Amino acid sequence: MPGGDAREAARTVTGSFEDFVHLPELPARGPGADMIGRTLGLLVEVYAHVEPSGWRISDRPGRDTRRAHSWMGEDLDALEEFTQGYTGLLKVQAVGPWTLAAALELRGGEAALGDPGACRDLAASLAEGLRGHLAEVRRRVPGARVVLQLDEPSLTAVLRGHVRTASGYRTYRAVDRQVVEGALRDVTGVHDGPSVIHSCAPDVPFALLRRAGAAAISFDFGLLTERDEEAIGEAVEGGTKLFVGVVPSTDRALSDSAGSVMGVRTLWRRLGLNPGTLADSLVITPTCGLAGASPDYARRALAHCVKAAKSLADNPE
Repeated sequence: MPGGDAREAARTVTGSFEDFVHLPELPARGPGADMIGRTLGLLVEVYAHVEPSGWRISDRPGRDTRRAHSWMGEDLDALEEFTQGYTGLLKVQAVGPWTLAAALELRGGEAALGDPGACRDLAASLAEGLRGHLAEVRRRVPGARVVLQLDEPSLTAVLRGHVRTASGYRTYRAVDRQVVEGALRDVTGVHDGPSVIHSCAPDVPFALLRRAGAAAISFDFGLLTERDEEAIGEAVEGGTKLFVGVVPSTDRALSDSAGSVMGVRTLWRRLGLNPGTLADSLVITPTCGLAGASPDYARRALAHCVKAAKSLADNPE
């Protein structure tokens, strides 16, 4: 979400959705509130600090770690304030192990992604940190049914060997798909409720994410190609929920709500799926995060998601 006011963001989110709120992220506040730093603040016995090139591993917690903890505490306080008595779904987000490994530098300046041992340690630390974070969220909002989302925008690049080294002249070797799947399964496995894996990059590996334990997959609908369609049909028929990004994530004119989901309806017909399953199979979302939008547009985009979803439920054909 845009801006730096945790209470205003929590008020907007809880006021926009009746039964599926989320813990807002406010990266405009600076290091420690950004998606990477925020997740690094959750890790257990792994610490990091900010360098000009990005986040780098540390021997001990420092100012940047303390700032990440402070921002998270502020966000949780605000969410707790506006969810008194809430009993619906509550989504919390963290960066997944592979995007984290691609972004976190080891002491020599290269990404953890280039060190298989570091990747294993990072995934284990993330899993343990998420276990504690989820318990804290449940304590603060005891009536909610918690959903865990892992953000993996770098996953396709990790699988294809497209993540560049510090010099920029070469790339890290592609990580074996079974290794990728296993780490994701270990991290999602700490949560006894549903997990969502999100990627706003092209070529989302739908089948791999389903095998890794994702109950839902979140993606930018505009980046789909024909070769994704079979995987989507299999996911829907297998009971996997789709979080479909169709509402622009930065300021622009919004079409009517029915028009926003016209492409989804067309895809359903092309795949021969029952239109009556649309409302149960989909969650309508922005194409990616709203941090780059104006506060007014962010509110309108969330309201538009609600209206678009309602149009699918009311008129699936």
